[in-house]
Amino acid sequence: MARYDPTAIEAKWQERWASSGIYETDVHNAQRPYYNLMMFPYPSAEGLHIGNVYAFTGADIHGRFMAMQGYDVFQPIGFDAFGIHSENFAIKENVHPTRLMPKNIKNFQRQLRDMGGRFAWSHEVNTTDPAYYRWTQWVFLKLFEHGLAEKRTAPVNWCPSCKTVLADEQVIAGQCERCSSEITHRDLEQWFFKITKYADRLLDNLDRIDWSEVIKTAQRNWIGRSEGLEMRFLVEGTDESITFFTTRPDTIFGVTFMALAPEHPLVERITSAGQREAVEQYVAEAMRKTAVDRQAMERSGVFTGAYATNPLNGDRVPIWVADYVLITVGTGAIMAVPAHDERDFAFARRFDLPIKPVVAPPGSSSDELEQAYTEPGVLRNSGEFDGMESAAASQAIIEKLEHDGAGKRKVNFRLRDWLISRQRYWGTPIPIVYCDDCGTVPVPEKELPVVLPYVEEFRPTGTDQSPLASVESFAKTTCPSCGGEARRETDVCDTFLDSSWYFLRYPSTEYDDRPFDAELTKKWLPVSTYIGGKEHAVLHLLYSRFVTMALHDMGLLEFEEPYKRFRAHGILVLHGGKMSKSKGNVITPDQYYRSHGADTLRTYLMFAGPYEQGGDFSDQGIGGAHRFLKRVWALIQRYRGQEADGAETSSEFPIEAQQLMHRTIKKVTSDMADLKYNTAIAALMEYSNALQQRPSLDIAEARTLLLLLAPLAPFMTEELWEQIDGPYSIHAAAWPEVDEALTKQRNVDLAVQIDGRTRDVVQIAAGSDEAAAIECAKASPRVQRHLDGKEIARTIYVPDRLLNFVTSTKG
Repeated sequence: MARYDPTAIEAKWQERWASSGIYETDVHNAQRPYYNLMMFPYPSAEGLHIGNVYAFTGADIHGRFMAMQGYDVFQPIGFDAFGIHSENFAIKENVHPTRLMPKNIKNFQRQLRDMGGRFAWSHEVNTTDPAYYRWTQWVFLKLFEHGLAEKRTAPVNWCPSCKTVLADEQVIAGQCERCSSEITHRDLEQWFFKITKYADRLLDNLDRIDWSEVIKTAQRNWIGRSEGLEMRFLVEGTDESITFFTTRPDTIFGVTFMALAPEHPLVERITSAGQREAVEQYVAEAMRKTAVDRQAMERSGVFTGAYATNPLNGDRVPIWVADYVLITVGTGAIMAVPAHDERDFAFARRFDLPIKPVVAPPGSSSDELEQAYTEPGVLRNSGEFDGMESAAASQAIIEKLEHDGAGKRKVNFRLRDWLISRQRYWGTPIPIVYCDDCGTVPVPEKELPVVLPYVEEFRPTGTDQSPLASVESFAKTTCPSCGGEARRETDVCDTFLDSSWYFLRYPSTEYDDRPFDAELTKKWLPVSTYIGGKEHAVLHLLYSRFVTMALHDMGLLEFEEPYKRFRAHGILVLHGGKMSKSKGNVITPDQYYRSHGADTLRTYLMFAGPYEQGGDFSDQGIGGAHRFLKRVWALIQRYRGQEADGAETSSEFPIEAQQLMHRTIKKVTSDMADLKYNTAIAALMEYSNALQQRPSLDIAEARTLLLLLAPLAPFMTEELWEQIDGPYSIHAAAWPEVDEALTKQRNVDLAVQIDGRTRDVVQIAAGSDEAAAIECAKASPRVQRHLDGKEIARTIYVPDRLLNFVTSTKG
């Protein structure tokens, strides 16, 4: 009997698949296009880790399953090689990224082939290739041309470790999402994409797209639509006013102070002479704090010496500077209502400011508060609005302020414009030049790409300029409009611009003269299924939706949502904890490819837990998956021996075996379609155990077992398929069809009771009606004996389970 040797088998079929081009898709002539996409990896490490393999394996299984369903599956792959993550790794390794990235990518390619991925390698993209980023720059120019890209001075998130700005989406709990350093804020002139213009559509479309609910919820929360009131308080003795937004107009009568963010431009203009030194000192201290510190530390602030007037009641309201107010949230100014906001309450207690309750629970009459009352209620201390419930009072107050010209109804969003400038080296150059005479000038499309030059000292400068700024041969140029002297933009693009459109490029990689071909795009897009991680919910996934919508509005795409279906995979953990380089517990797949084979690793990872939830990796568990595949191997070798001995097989194998086979087909098919790989594997394990008990196997059983297992263990099943004379390739074979009639059990056990006591269990055809059940039961000698001398008063029948004769003694 041939021995299962995964190393030899996997090497054999890797070479055969590559030479035959089995996974290359004829993108022009495909009859049933199915675009199966997975998130292309950052080559920001020496190689893939086990979590990457977990993600890619699940997506690859789906692609293989759909191909066996008869679809022309297009499953490309590429490398997101620009950006902070790759540059930081290059700095750590002290190797220039132009040398390090190709080396890393080569290793990633090997690992993806070792994994058994069905990738269309001829469509590979690399974001650092000028042939690719030429079109990334084209996307920038299109957004600029349509008024969706602008440069402006704004307070930005600054990572002191990465030495660059970060978009809001790249700040997690006040920390850099790449290096976890505490972020600070700076005022810099930066490029922004106006994603906020699409806030409503980005939000509304979530109701109709087929995406994992966890991702849709994250995007809804990030976009953060809220309805309320925008109003202004006039600053006493000046022409200035403070504009703010509130979702609680019912509490405006309770305003006892105003608070401005330390960065707010009004601070300098309204601060009194007597308070100026204290305010300037406070602002300087606040600017040294991180956003997390400003929210988490004890409330601090300073009085400006200025007052504002509440237009509803004429109250004179002191204006403070408080660092818990962030310039990046809302207008950077708040109306403070201590009685009904916890942060304001803490601030008022700290500085002995008035606390004035204006909303109370129904029936309450006390003005004493131990803590802020933040729920809706009934208004009090609110003039003409006293006694009104919060919802009605809010509307009435908005109407009054609109009538008086002091405020207006407004929809506000948490979403901010996408900051795309990066003061780094390793990225797509922004295709803009600055001319003293012509101003800001886009680089003409015919001059793209603006090529990233080789810079030996590529490390970030820590200033507000990229290392490219010091390269005169790059920075100094001529104006495309007038031909005069000009300087290039020396910041580079956020790497998320590179990935915001890569799925559009894959089908059209053969074309150098267009980013995406219209006919191919119409044929293959939107993406049929996209599988990726939850961590990109408000980064890549939101940005790619925005770019697609913008290109649609420009008439360049026929669709406005990029992915028909998105599914988020879970996270693989180790002994219950997250894997990370800092913990030193990152596992690479190579050791398991060598010791157990890729098929075993694939099967184990998918059996570790529900794919959309994740699982816990252990060396002990992988052994069980390996034993399962060895049992399947042994089963097929037994079948081959049976054939060699001349044993006959036919489609008329025992009906019970046919029923089990079709129930297994039905279960595995359903689970595969729903990405429930762990339960599909459990069903296959159960089926293989049942086959082991059979004295001989039918050809249909052997083929079905291999076909159902093929997406999970592509190498071994290909080898065994060849051994039983299946045509090349099993991965081009049709998925087994289920016979629904055979999924139903032909006979069931029916408990027969007499007066509630079970007297026999009889076999009956599944789905039999009551008359048939009675006839079958009465044929039982045991039932006849117990019914002798009794009269049946009535029967109780539970189909396929129980028949109870209720009797009375014959009189």
